[in-house]
Amino acid sequence: MEEAIVSLVVERISDLLIHEAVFLKDVKDQVESLRAELKRMQCFLKDADHNLEQDARFQNRVSEIRDLAYDAEDVIDSFILKAAYQRGSHGIVKRFTSTFTKPYHLHKIGVQVKAIKTKLQNISKNLPAFEIPGDGEGSSSIFKVQQRLGRAYSHVEEEDVVSLEVSTKDVMTKLMTEEDRSHAVVSIVGMGGLGKTTLARKVYNHVDVRRHFDFLAWFSISQQCKPREVLLSVLKKVLSPSNDEREKIEKMDEIELTRTLFDALKEKRYLVVLDDIWRSEDWDILKPAFPRGRKGSKILFTTRIKNVASRADPWSTPMELPLLTDDERWNLLCKKAFPRSKMGSQCCSEEFVKLGKEMVKKCGGLPLAIVVLGGLLATEQSLAQWERVHKNIHGHLNELSHQDRKYGAVNRILVSSYNALPYPLKPCFLYLSHYPEDWEIPKKELIRLWIAEGFIPENKEFVMEDLGEKFLEELIDRSLVQVSRRDYTGTNVETCRMHDLLRDLCMKKAREEKFVEIIQQPLHELEVTLAESMLRRISIHPSKSKVYLKGEHPKLRSLLFSQNEKLIELCISKYKSFKFLRVFTLAKRGNYNKWWHVSTEIGNLQHLRYLKLYYNNKMILPRSIGRLKSLYTLYIKFCYDIVIPDGVFKLERLRHIVIKVDEINPECGFRLRQGFTSKNIETLKFIVVDDKPVENNAVLRCTNIQSSEIVFTRAKYVKPTLILLTKLQRLGSVSLRFFDVSHPDLEPLSQYYHLSKLKLWGQIEDEPNPSGHVLKFLSSNIVKLTLVDCKLSQDPMAVLEKLCHLRILHLKEAYIGSKMVCSANGFPKLDYLRMFLLPELKEWKIEESAMPCLRELELAYVYSLKMFPEGLRYITTFQELNLTRMPSSLKERIKVINRRDGEDFYKVRHISSIHI
Repeated sequence: MEEAIVSLVVERISDLLIHEAVFLKDVKDQVESLRAELKRMQCFLKDADHNLEQDARFQNRVSEIRDLAYDAEDVIDSFILKAAYQRGSHGIVKRFTSTFTKPYHLHKIGVQVKAIKTKLQNISKNLPAFEIPGDGEGSSSIFKVQQRLGRAYSHVEEEDVVSLEVSTKDVMTKLMTEEDRSHAVVSIVGMGGLGKTTLARKVYNHVDVRRHFDFLAWFSISQQCKPREVLLSVLKKVLSPSNDEREKIEKMDEIELTRTLFDALKEKRYLVVLDDIWRSEDWDILKPAFPRGRKGSKILFTTRIKNVASRADPWSTPMELPLLTDDERWNLLCKKAFPRSKMGSQCCSEEFVKLGKEMVKKCGGLPLAIVVLGGLLATEQSLAQWERVHKNIHGHLNELSHQDRKYGAVNRILVSSYNALPYPLKPCFLYLSHYPEDWEIPKKELIRLWIAEGFIPENKEFVMEDLGEKFLEELIDRSLVQVSRRDYTGTNVETCRMHDLLRDLCMKKAREEKFVEIIQQPLHELEVTLAESMLRRISIHPSKSKVYLKGEHPKLRSLLFSQNEKLIELCISKYKSFKFLRVFTLAKRGNYNKWWHVSTEIGNLQHLRYLKLYYNNKMILPRSIGRLKSLYTLYIKFCYDIVIPDGVFKLERLRHIVIKVDEINPECGFRLRQGFTSKNIETLKFIVVDDKPVENNAVLRCTNIQSSEIVFTRAKYVKPTLILLTKLQRLGSVSLRFFDVSHPDLEPLSQYYHLSKLKLWGQIEDEPNPSGHVLKFLSSNIVKLTLVDCKLSQDPMAVLEKLCHLRILHLKEAYIGSKMVCSANGFPKLDYLRMFLLPELKEWKIEESAMPCLRELELAYVYSLKMFPEGLRYITTFQELNLTRMPSSLKERIKVINRRDGEDFYKVRHISSIHI
């Protein structure tokens, strides 16, 4: 990991020497010398990566080098920022307004650089001599790393990891056997990485299980079990509450939640899955909320601890998952280690087979260890590289007792996979440690944080966010990160997660490297005094309402604050204590209609690149925010009104501005006026077009915008604004909100050839249009379409089914008619359809050969629908049907009751998963 840090600093110094030569002047030679010394350290650290765990003598030296590299980075950051001010807002050197190039300031930089270099030389006196590689050589070249990231992998889907057929049948038999007991608990027991969650999820989603139970719920427990959150989550799912009901439920204490959930479940046959439960005491607290209900209700546990399963239900024998057989282990390794193009050559090589089988034997039959080993071996193409991995694993096992070898082998494989990461990927992997357990990590947020931290260097040769995606794909291909959800294209990652064992490794390495400090305490008001002066990152996982930060912390680079739905306030006494801060999450709670004046001191955080602000009321950003010359991402959540100073729109490095609110307030948002000069902006959410039109010059400066949300309050400005936006050739995602606007002219949308994602929000039609459907202007290139509150009187399907690339369609209060028809051959690529709040829809017809690719259908609050469409039976790709708050009479039509099929059951018989 230290090699990664030093390598990043070396590259930054190299960029500094190239791009800031005019400012370096007399200290250029000293900076060059520091770079050379760091490259010498880089060679030592490459060797130390392999010896650190065996030889404690390296540890102090490595820590010293890491801290000095950080010091060098601090000097570089200060220099670059001052150079940016010297250059001015348009890249022109200011000759008279700055004293930065005066001898005193350059001398100060020279003294700092010399001090760091001297300390490095003192360390190197006792180190072996290393040859300094040239520029672009060795593992330090970001370009070589980028080339390695382009190779193809053989992806192993989660359900392919283990052979689960026999186990699945056994669990289903236990779940669907009706027993007259107060609680029937079925438990799946096994060590971490054995496939317990995979098996439970497969059973949970099985069509027969879905039909057998009236209600199903899944909750991940983990070691930090919070019974109230479990009860709240299950209750929300069983009740599907309105916003008012949800607010009332969230105010309940644990006893009230238990009683309410008991009443809601007592007449149902339910299945609740509690995944990864660690303590019997947690089940003892939850148990009173789950009544016997109708005969056959069940609880499904997954746990690593057999005693927890036995105590939960003494009458039920826990099901212990077996380890994989030798053949299963080898087949799984081949799937992961050998890309399909090489299956015929390498898999048949006797040397590879012998080494592979010896290594896979060390995995102890654990699927997780095997896929991680396979991900590591997939990056090692030669026999010599395989022999090195084999030696590394085997040598470590010789140091362990016989009892520890099973777990030791697994840990060693995980550690070896981490050690084998290219240097830019190591800090990216360790950064995942700051997320709480079982957290769904948004891809875009993660990559922007990596960029803010400097893990993805700036270079004209590649786009930083594209390289960040490749970094994430590499971690996924190596099985160090799992895909949680893919986006509307079906291919790109939207969210990801980490397996518990890999997160444990990530946390352990992050602590060893002093990479991040995790603070988590279950106090009502948490006071944190930051005493460790060398800490670079702090991540706070609060569970209560307030966190107070105190103390000096001049080296801190990131202050991360994990927020759930519940807003937690973060209080800071002195902003000047965090002068090198790059990543900052700040939260505050307030009473209704109360303004939060964000502190003007935030403008002193001149290295800040990522700023996220949470507030549940009105917010005023200070003018000083215009001084944040390095700001890359500004993210504001929960507030419903905001005042933004003009200086924000002149920040040249700013790429992403997002205001995320539940309800759009036209007073909140940005105006594209003449003063808008942030020409590099890529995400702008949201823009308000009110009493003045968008100015042409402002739009022409935004040529890099890729995603935007626009709120219109005047109909006359809709068409001219949309015409202007056609000039933005990179615009791929647009949300249009019509606030008290009737009959907006959408004709320019037909010219949005690059648009793949569109959301229309607001009433766009009062009565049928004699000139054609109001949606007829939509571009055929749209992949994802969302219509909210449009209240169309004409059936939208007649137009939408002709969008030949449409994969995802969301309709919410979009149609007020009573009949809907999906014609033959319509929606040729539709994968997901969600219809929500269409209260007047009574008849829905799907003709044969319509929607041939439909995989998932979700219906919610479609109160008047009489029956399911006949055409569903012809859709062979149909896998999942989700029903929420639908009429009981409709749901009964697809149920099997007393072995009698419902009237519409034959239409959905082929679907693998039905959620009622």
